Amino acid sequence: MHTRTLGQGLEVSAIGLGCMGMSQSYGPNPGDRNDMIEVIRYAVDEAGVTFFDTAEVYGPYVNEELVGEALAPLRDQVVIATKFGWNIADGKMIGTDSRPEQIKRVADASLQRLRTDVIDLFYQHRVDPAVPIEDVAGAVAELVQAGKVRHFGLSEAGPETIRRAHAVFPVTALQSEYSLWTRDPEPEVLPTCAELGIGFVPFSPLGKGFLTGTVAAATTFSANDIRATIPRFAAENISGNEALVAYIRNLAAARNSTPGQIALAWLLAQQPWIVPIPGTRRRGRIDENSDATQVALSADDLADLDGLAARIGVQGDRYNPAGMAMVGL
Repeated sequence: MHTRTLGQGLEVSAIGLGCMGMSQSYGPNPGDRNDMIEVIRYAVDEAGVTFFDTAEVYGPYVNEELVGEALAPLRDQVVIATKFGWNIADGKMIGTDSRPEQIKRVADASLQRLRTDVIDLFYQHRVDPAVPIEDVAGAVAELVQAGKVRHFGLSEAGPETIRRAHAVFPVTALQSEYSLWTRDPEPEVLPTCAELGIGFVPFSPLGKGFLTGTVAAATTFSANDIRATIPRFAAENISGNEALVAYIRNLAAARNSTPGQIALAWLLAQQPWIVPIPGTRRRGRIDENSDATQVALSADDLADLDGLAARIGVQGDRYNPAGMAMVGL
């Protein structure tokens, strides 16, 4: 696995691992926690993954504990990113909370759960309309000065918010959804990152599984699968979006690769400071995703893929209305 550099010189593996699905959001959670610990360690030892993404709200809390236990023996080899910004009560999110005192409380609790003395990358998980972003950046700057955090990140923030935060304390990475069927960051966010020297970390780079070709109109999602609440995964929208995957599947066959590898290779080709974080629970997928760095797409391939969503169309929003209201602030 080769490496890439996000903002402020933070070097990570070209493809990271999003760990959320090991604790929530994609149907029944794994029955054996030790299996997930082994998958995380396999990603480091066998695939060369050095960039791991978690958050206090995943579980909540249990995903940080899982990642912390898994990576404790490998701590000096990896970069751990986690997130703050929610008010969590009785195991549920009940709104945003990025007050400086809350950020500092979360940092201390996350350090304990992650079994580390420093958080490599600390993201604001969602912009808090009630707290000026300057106050958020200032609080993280104090944590950096105290040696508890190394780098500051934002998630799903808009260009103005990014600029205001960066003016107070340098932003290392912006994390947002970005893939062949979610192109929202392209008009404004990616150019802002390029101008300011901020890395970009796409989550859901495989379209929450859709771009791997493993989801069909007949697929049913359990009540605890986040896709059951996402309009894009309604049966009628899946049917409308299948042409997108069919094109990717055909290109994958021609390039002796998988649809997921094509989707990741396309992202990697966009900019050298883009680092996708696909999630998985399986060693085989770790290998498949990591091998996407070896997939060579021609200029014609990239041009065809660039216009794919516009030509074919993408049906359904990527979040329900409440979720959509919290992005791009």
